[in-house]
Amino acid sequence: MKANSPSPHVLIFFMDGVGLGSADAASNPFVTAHMPNLNGLLGKGWFLRDNGRISTPRASLIPTDAALGVPGRPQSATGQATILTGRNVPALVGEHYGPKPNAAVTAVIEQGTLFHEVAAAGLDAALLTPYPEQYFTAVESGRRLYSAVPLAVTSASFPLLTAMDLRNGRAISPDFTAQGWHDVLGYQDIPLLTPQAAGQRIAQLASLYAFSFFEHWPSDRSGHRGTLAQARAHLELLDMALGGLLDAWDDDDGLLIITSDHGNIEEKIHRQHTDNPVPTILVGQNHAAYAAQIHTLADIAPVVRQALNLPK
Repeated sequence: MKANSPSPHVLIFFMDGVGLGSADAASNPFVTAHMPNLNGLLGKGWFLRDNGRISTPRASLIPTDAALGVPGRPQSATGQATILTGRNVPALVGEHYGPKPNAAVTAVIEQGTLFHEVAAAGLDAALLTPYPEQYFTAVESGRRLYSAVPLAVTSASFPLLTAMDLRNGRAISPDFTAQGWHDVLGYQDIPLLTPQAAGQRIAQLASLYAFSFFEHWPSDRSGHRGTLAQARAHLELLDMALGGLLDAWDDDDGLLIITSDHGNIEEKIHRQHTDNPVPTILVGQNHAAYAAQIHTLADIAPVVRQALNLPK
C-alpha cells in the first residue's frame, strides 16, 4: 500500500470523550491502566491535566482547550465540528451542543470542513470507520441523524464506508476488533482482528489518502456507562490499538493527530462530560513546530491545512 500513497498525508485518530484528569485512582482509570505504548511514547503520567505540554523525540502532547470560552460542558457535535472546521463552533452557535448536530451546527459544517477543502484541492479523503446497512436505511428514512463527522464526509461528497469495505479490509471497526459487528449487528462473516492488527491496518489505510479520519466513539460510551474497572480495560484496549498504529506509522511520510472532543472517561465518579482539557498528540515530522500552534480544538484544522499544503 505504501508505494501508492500520497505524500504528505494526515490521519486524525479521534477518540471520543477522553480528557486529561487528576491523579486520583478512585476516579481516573488512566492512573491504574496498563498503557505501555502511550507511556513509552510520552512518559508516565502523560494523562494528568496538571503536567502541561510534553515533548519527546517522536511526539508532542498538548493539553487542548475544549471549552472554547463558552459556558457549560463541551458536547460532541460542536466539539467535532470545531476540529473539522477550525472555527469556534460553540461560540458561533451560542452553546455547546450534542450529541448530533442541530440546524445551526449543521449549517456550519455544510459551509465547509477539512473534507471539503481536501476535495477542492483534488485530493482524496476518507472516514475509515464503516457503517452497517441498517444505519443507511435509518438515515434515509429520517429515523436517524448523521453525527458531525459523517455529515462532514457526505456533505463533501465523499462516500461513507460500508460492511463490504470492512469485510474486505478497506475499513476498521470503531471497536477495533469488529467483535461488535458479530455480537450486536449480526455480521458473522466479518473478519475479527486483534487490537494491534487493527492499529496497523489503520496506518496502512491512512497511507492511501491525503486526509483520513478514524472515529473511535466507544471511549465516550465507556465514560457514560460501566464501572471504573471496565473503563480501565477499555483504555488498555485503546493503548493496544494505538501501539499497532504507532508501530506501523511512517513518521517521515505522514502526520498523525490523536485528539478528542471533550472529557468524560477520565472522571468515573459521574457519567457526564467534563470541561477538562483533552489530549492532542502529534506524531511525525515537525510535530513540535505544529504543536506550538495548538491551544484549543479550533487550532487543529489549521495544522492539517499546513501539513497538506491546502489553501488557507
